[in-house]
Formats: sequence, C-alpha cells, structure tokens
Amino acid sequence: MKNPSGRTKQASVGIPTEPVGSIPRPPELQDAMLAHAQGEMTSKELDILFDKAVSETINEFEATGSPVVSDGEQTKSSFATYPLDGLDNLATDGIIISFADGHTRQLPRLTKGPFRYAAYAGSYLARAREFATRPVKQAVISASAMSLLYPEEGLPDYPREQFLADLIKEAVADIRSCFDNGAYQVQIDFTEGRLAVKLDPSRQLLQQFIDLNNQVLSYFTEEERQRIGFHTCPGGDHDSTHSADVDYGELLPLLLTLSASNFYVQMASEEDPEKYLQIIADNLRPNQRIYVGVIDVTSEEIESVETVRDRVFLAAKYIPLAQLGTTDDCGFSPFSDDVATSRATAFAKITARIQGTQLAYAQLK
Repeated sequence: MKNPSGRTKQASVGIPTEPVGSIPRPPELQDAMLAHAQGEMTSKELDILFDKAVSETINEFEATGSPVVSDGEQTKSSFATYPLDGLDNLATDGIIISFADGHTRQLPRLTKGPFRYAAYAGSYLARAREFATRPVKQAVISASAMSLLYPEEGLPDYPREQFLADLIKEAVADIRSCFDNGAYQVQIDFTEGRLAVKLDPSRQLLQQFIDLNNQVLSYFTEEERQRIGFHTCPGGDHDSTHSADVDYGELLPLLLTLSASNFYVQMASEEDPEKYLQIIADNLRPNQRIYVGVIDVTSEEIESVETVRDRVFLAAKYIPLAQLGTTDDCGFSPFSDDVATSRATAFAKITARIQGTQLAYAQLK
C-alpha cells in the first residue's frame, strides 16, 4: 500500500529483515549482456530481457515473504562500477584488491577532472517499482569507495580538494536520486571499511572514509537519515573475501559513528560473532538499528530455519529487540559474479532468513 507521498510503507514485521543486494542473473541474461557488449544484440532487445529478469527477481523475492525487495542488481554492471560506465576519464590501472583465494580486482584510476557520475542509482528504480508490490530498497556505492579512484600522485589542474568536493556533490545526488524515485531505504555499500584497516593499520584511512561519508550525510535531514544505512562486510567475490583477516573490532566502533540509522553488518560467517556483537552493543546509539547478517553467502549450504532462529537469539542477547534487524552477510553475486551461487540457492537462503527471523521473534516478543 502506498501513502499519499507515493512511498510504499513496509508492514509491521516484528524484527525487520531486508536483503543486502545482488542476486545471480539468469543464464539467458548473462549471455545477452555479453552479446550486447560484442555488438551482437541491440539495446532494445537487451531491455526486454532486463524487464524479464527484474520482474522474475522481484516476483521470487515477494514469494519468499520478503517485506522489502530489490531488483537484485540485475541491470547494474556491478554494485561498485555503475556510476563509471562509459566515462572517458578513467584508466584501468588503479588500486589492486587481492582476495584470499588469490584472484584480484583492479579499480579504475581517474586521469583528469572533473569527476562526475555517469549514472545515478535512482535510475534503476523505475523498472523495479513497475513490478514490485512491496517496498523497494536501493543500494548505492559509498563516496569513500569512489575516493580510491583518485591517483596518489595527484592530477595536474585537478587537486584532490576539488575532486572530493565534486565527489561529495555526486554522492549526495546519487542518494537523492533514490529518494526522488521512490526508494523505501537507501543502503550505502561500504565494503572498503575493513579493507581500509588492511591498507592502513593506523586507521587514519578508515577515519578519513568515515569523515567523508559523514560529509555526504550532512546534506540530508534527520528524517532522511533514518532511511539511510551502511552495509559492511570483508568484501566478497567468487565466494572469497579481501579483508576477513582484519579484526572486525578495528572497524565496528568507528562504523557506528556514521550519521546514519541503519547498519547491515555481516556476522554469520564470523568465527566469533559474540565478540563482535558485544563491541556493537558497547558502541550502539539509541537511534541506530543493526541488521545482523544471519545468512553466510559464501557457503552453498542452505541454512535451516532453526539455524537462523538461533543466530537471531544470539544477536538479541546483545542488541535490544527494538534496534535489531536481520539481513544476509552480503549480496549473492558481487562484481556480477553470477555463477558462484545459483539463483535457487540465493532465494532458498533468503526464505530461511525470513522464516527464521519470524520464528525467533515469535519466541522473543
């Protein structure tokens, strides 16, 4: 049901539960995107398949009982690169991110100013809302992740200070575009938080990231910030991570100084979740809600409803029920990895999250 402002209301669900992001694309769409990139399919033909994939994804989300849905990033190049597609002032030889299994991802490098987004995340919402009957959330990439595009040696005629001013303006516009297009919640992907500690154990880089993101948030009202959240995890790609070896305790206290209300925190894959739940409890502010990860997206094993229930029970020992939510540890296909996890597995895990959360609430309320 929609309110007069046009924003869909989420029904009362006891303990709120939301997805994080990506869902593996259907093989048909994977093949079509490759064909389009090679000039063998028109954009109009690809759009038809985009509509089909988004419609099917949202229908499958709603069939799980999910009170909040997303388009599963079916039409994005990836959660991190959608603002960059088609820009002509980027080189391919930026910062290299190494994953535990040995593979790497390399970020682009800015070659000249000014810095502008090629697309805003809100542009994906019209298609999603056409098919959804429930509230739709939208993810955006953080300003801090985009800040890594600026070369360490600087750029002639485009100082870092001007780049950051342009970046903040674009990051604000990105979030604003989501609200303007009817997003229920806006989730800022902050997977580089733990990576910052790996790159700089002094945590100065992490503090710079926090400060930059807080500058972006300062452009939004308190009411708007209640609908903004941050997702954090040790980075995921091909069921591997880039910074799980960094102690979560190095990130969590600073994470909760962000001026947002919602935090989507990977926890199911942690070896010692109680240690980190205690740190969250020690730093939690009254206006914040913690969506605890109860689904391990790097494992192909589908959690039982009872496993999810027990993870919620554990989280509820440390986080007040009124400030507790549940989520998945991460998206199921980050960086457009559509093969490490199947769609069927992703939606089975989502179903377990929803049912396990409901079971836990029935016993905790």
